Amino acid sequence: MKHSMYTENDQLISWLLEGDVSIQYQVYRDLLKEDKPALQKRIASEGWGAQFLSFRHSEGHWGQRFYQPKWISTHYTLLDLKNLAILPDNRLIRESIIQVIETLKGPDGGILPIGADRKSDVCVNGMFLNYAAYFGISEDHLKSIIDFLLTEWMGDGGFNCRSNTSGATHSSVHSTISVLEGIHEYDLRGHSYRLDELLEAAESGRAFLLEHELFKSHRTGKIIDKKMLMLSYPSRWKYDILRALDYFQNVGVDFDPRMQDAVEIVMSKRLKDGKWPVQAKHPGQTHFDMEKVGTASRWNTLRALRVLNKYK
Repeated sequence: MKHSMYTENDQLISWLLEGDVSIQYQVYRDLLKEDKPALQKRIASEGWGAQFLSFRHSEGHWGQRFYQPKWISTHYTLLDLKNLAILPDNRLIRESIIQVIETLKGPDGGILPIGADRKSDVCVNGMFLNYAAYFGISEDHLKSIIDFLLTEWMGDGGFNCRSNTSGATHSSVHSTISVLEGIHEYDLRGHSYRLDELLEAAESGRAFLLEHELFKSHRTGKIIDKKMLMLSYPSRWKYDILRALDYFQNVGVDFDPRMQDAVEIVMSKRLKDGKWPVQAKHPGQTHFDMEKVGTASRWNTLRALRVLNKYK
């Protein structure tokens, strides 16, 4: 197999293309710059995509409803399906999202994670916006979620899921990245409601992450949490440097010197054969494991290559 962009990496690309159809599709789309609509269509009927869809209950939800148990719930399954790049016009997925909107919107306009007596969660709503926009949910359905998120936009530029509960005064990298990903997807889908404010919030959120050099305390310069340097996938609600860098390249942000240390850490984790491993897994019940900790990871290799294509 010969691709002019990747002559020196033929074996690595071949290995990636031996993976799940969702990996194959994103390798062609993101690394080889080839459109493969027929390949994308297959994600729903084979491999990981078909497996995730097979766990959908006849009532239209996964797990025990929207957010229980976490990794097999409707919420995280929909996020997984979006990240597979399954076709966004999937009827069953759209029906499930509309069901959530019609039953779990709270008085603050956001989606309530558990029960009607709790406040909406910023991080959950950022992720919800991400996949709801991707799967073509109408702007009218999303307006109150946008209103809620912008209400929780913090003075230091980012977001924190505790801003409307325990009164957090400093943004969280976890919440901020989830909202940033949601805003980007909303923008990609051509929506206009409060878009200027959202784009301003996204710019300030990126500045917040860069002020922390993606993983450092802005006060001491020390690592915020060493888990943020570990390569895991799926990310769930957790922040890590590869997720952050992949977001930055996805929105087309040019290299910033404050990314350098994070890029070098990602590079340092590359194995001798050019692949990247799965270093950690967020504990919790799963439908199935796409990859196992300690093995070479097609997900992390794909994402790392996307980042290095942009920033090295």
